[in-house]
Amino acid sequence: MTVYEIVTARIVDLLQQGTIPWRKPWRADAGEPRNLTSGKPYRGINVFLLSAMPFASPYWLTYRQATERGGSVRKGSKGTPVVFWRWNKPGAQGQGSEEQSGTDEKADTSHRRGAPLLRYYTVFNVEQCEGIEAPAATVRTFEPIAECEHIVSAMPKPPRIEHHGAQAFYRPSSDTVVTPRPELFDSPGLYYSVLFHELTHSTGHESRLARKGITDAAMFGSHEYSREELVAEMGAAFLCGTAGIDAATLQDSTAYLANWIKTLRGDSRLVVTAAAQSQKAADLILGRVAEPQLAAVA
Repeated sequence: MTVYEIVTARIVDLLQQGTIPWRKPWRADAGEPRNLTSGKPYRGINVFLLSAMPFASPYWLTYRQATERGGSVRKGSKGTPVVFWRWNKPGAQGQGSEEQSGTDEKADTSHRRGAPLLRYYTVFNVEQCEGIEAPAATVRTFEPIAECEHIVSAMPKPPRIEHHGAQAFYRPSSDTVVTPRPELFDSPGLYYSVLFHELTHSTGHESRLARKGITDAAMFGSHEYSREELVAEMGAAFLCGTAGIDAATLQDSTAYLANWIKTLRGDSRLVVTAAAQSQKAADLILGRVAEPQLAAVA
């Protein structure tokens, strides 16, 4: 069996054992999102709202807080809403909380006294500000894996690779792969797994394999989008196997795959066809002549 076939068989076996939770194997510079002025972490849905934004820093503040600190929000920056509930008691003055004091609040007007109010205000990440100093990030180290570095550097006519923010993605319009900085990942193996995932996406560019999931606009969650995610993750698994780091990354890859499998139930040839496309992608990244497609794996 080839490395690709062995990896495919292991993926299928792990998938048959059940769904494993979603992954995001990198962390912000200093933990969960928090207000820069008070230092208190945000809670509830706000954690997800802020963590989804493309910034590495976990520190946020309102426009007013930025000016009070002698800085400013960079022109053209788009803020992120933060929400919280406040119980409005008849005749009572609201107690200023960390989130209420010094913020730019707007209240839901569809309420009556004695009822809970949903309030929100807009915050900006410190990376969107000028003249604002945030606590120094925790110093982390990153040890490159030689074989993985060789695969990345030897890819023929590769896309541009950038390291910034807190999201990983491939942008076909500029043929650019973006990932968080390597030292933010939980391990070097997981960094390369994510990088290989995005590089596999890049093989679908019209100048390479012209894969439909990349050349044609696909709606998030659609059949074609989901298939492309499977191709990218299996391609990453193949490349990790080639580099000899599959033991450290395969379970994480299977967790990601399992979520997309949900949207493609009923496609009995899903894994096999995705594996065939993934092999072509991995071969292109490795600079190999295309090999025969994978046979079905029991």
